[in-house]
Amino acid sequence: MQVKLARKRGFCFGVEDAIELAERSLSENERIVALGPIIHNRQVVERLEDAGLNQSSQLDEVDSDTTVLIRSHGAAPDVYQEAKDRSLSLVDATCVLVKKAQNVVSLLNEEGYQVIMIGDGEHPEVKGVIGYAPDVIVVDSEEELDEKLPKRGKLGIVAQTTHAPEHVANMIGAIAARPFRELKVVNTLCLEVVRRQEAAVELCQEVDVMFVLGGLHSANTRELARLCDEEGTATYHLETWDQFKPEMVKGHLIAGVTAGASTPDYIINQFADNLVDFELAP
Repeated sequence: MQVKLARKRGFCFGVEDAIELAERSLSENERIVALGPIIHNRQVVERLEDAGLNQSSQLDEVDSDTTVLIRSHGAAPDVYQEAKDRSLSLVDATCVLVKKAQNVVSLLNEEGYQVIMIGDGEHPEVKGVIGYAPDVIVVDSEEELDEKLPKRGKLGIVAQTTHAPEHVANMIGAIAARPFRELKVVNTLCLEVVRRQEAAVELCQEVDVMFVLGGLHSANTRELARLCDEEGTATYHLETWDQFKPEMVKGHLIAGVTAGASTPDYIINQFADNLVDFELAP
């Protein structure tokens, strides 16, 4: 089968930095615990767990002689304060672009803006970012605006780093159509994620079926799959080759492969090689 790879795919620099920092920390610390999955990729998380990286969802569950790893999605200020109060050692693997969003939210609040974050309120990045200002309003659909937005005043708007630019632009347009005195929009989108989205959509025009590889809980990977599906191309979001089924390529001659920013190269290469060798049914 003919296979084409997206020109931009897989690990971004933030994920690479987080994994490198985790591996270095494992070599230097006997006891280290990550506050949640360091990235949204099960295979990478399991490999690091096998190397000794434990995981906890709550800081108060961590023993005092343990080093705490802040994952790539970041954490709210109260997590850092609690760690300081308990004299816990911290290793901060927060992506630099998530750090930027945290700092922007804090600055907008200091400047007197009601901060609005366009994003998934259940995503760990969003949960951390909104901790940097009081009463941040999180919205992710136009239907939420009437219920959640104030009726007047001035708004400062940021977005979850992994969101698609088109969605964010539509949300900003819907907000701007309302009678606010002032809007200040700061672009907090990750350019690496945007490039992967553009490359995936571009590849959809050249193939019969798309495979998007990455964690099923990865927001940026799910967004890739959504964008490919919107292009009208048969699209499958899989974690590894183990989830592949022959019927997925039935009637198709050219397959495209892309991957989210938390997906390692070996998973992409293994999938592509297996797909090339796959014998199409007559």
